[in-house]
Amino acid sequence: MLRFVLVLILVVLAARTFWRVVDGIIEGVTGRSTTGFPSRGVQMVRDPVCGTFVVPDRAVTLGDGRRRIFFCSTVCRDSYRARTA
Repeated sequence: MLRFVLVLILVVLAARTFWRVVDGIIEGVTGRSTTGFPSRGVQMVRDPVCGTFVVPDRAVTLGDGRRRIFFCSTVCRDSYRARTA
């Protein structure tokens, strides 16, 4: 029984290694990631209140007429509004 369990574990590890190698080859040939993560980095912006870096597409924004200001949360946005009002 113990021998069967050890062989099963070895087979699972070998199969996982094989598929990771295959995924790496596919990613290298096509240039697309198979993991769902972007292959290139995204330019992030800094929240002026707390200093947290945020992705512009997911940030809370405030337009002041000339530019857009990005915030990590509505709390930081409201704090910025109160400070500059």
